[in-house]
Formats: sequence, C-alpha cells, structure tokens
Amino acid sequence: MTLAEAAAQADALAESGDERALARLRSEWDDEIEADARNADYRVRSQAYRAIAQFRFRQKLELLRRGVEDDSPAARGSALIALEALSRSHPGDVNSFRPLLHELAARDPNAAVRRLAVICLKNGSPQRDTIQLLEGITESDDADADLKKTARAVGSALRKKAVAK
Repeated sequence: MTLAEAAAQADALAESGDERALARLRSEWDDEIEADARNADYRVRSQAYRAIAQFRFRQKLELLRRGVEDDSPAARGSALIALEALSRSHPGDVNSFRPLLHELAARDPNAAVRRLAVICLKNGSPQRDTIQLLEGITESDDADADLKKTARAVGSALRKKAVAK
C-alpha cells in the first residue's frame, strides 16, 4: 500500500468515526510520513503534507510548519491545505501559525499559495491585524482578482465572527 492509499483509508476511517483503526493506521505510517516530509522530491513532500490532514494527525503540526516554509510552492500549498483542514475543528492551529500566514498572504510570490494562506485565516479568531491585512489585499493594485475576491470573502466572514462574539 502506498502513502496515498493509506491516507485515503485513514480519511475514510476518520469520516466513519473508527478512531481505534485510525490510531492503528497512524502508528503504522508515522515514520513514513516523517521521512516523506523530508524527501528531496517536492512531490513526495507534498503528498506527505496532504496525508497529515487525511490522517487527522494533529501531532504533526510542527511538520506542517516546515511545509508552510518549504521552498516549493506545491509543498507550501499542500501544507496550507492540510492546515486549513485540521483547523476547521481547532481554530487555535491557525492562531499559532498567524504570523507566518500573514507573511504568505501578503508576500508569497505564488498567487495560489497566497490565496491558500488567506483561506486558512478564515478558521482562526477574528483578530484586528488579520482583518486589516485582508482589507489591504482587497485594495491592493498588485493583487490578482482571485486573491482580492478571496480576501474580501474571508475578511467579511471574520468581521461577522467578531460581531457575533
């Protein structure tokens, strides 16, 4: 079985609520995920970061941090997708990555990575600095239309979340 197949199986187990089988699968693939996240091939690293979310492997957040800081835009994107998925039920994850997410949203050279960083921010707490950053992106002449649209939507969602508190 490949890591991608195991990750798909882990995702199915998590969806069905079979925590015991998921824990067994995590223990079997723990070392493989660690090794793949350090592989020289960005495609292998990208798969490892995606697998972290599919395995619901919350113990691997520091490994995801490495992914978010990876040289490869594909690996950064995969790590951000994994962070977004894990943070849906744990907003504190986004809060602990916030400075890094702000940096990526504002300055990453890859437009897709910038959008993914903005999308991750929606799962965090509605902090003023994040809302201001998103407003700045929507008003920027340098930002592409998709990034502006995403920043506007996430900023709006965070403002609503702030009012609801």
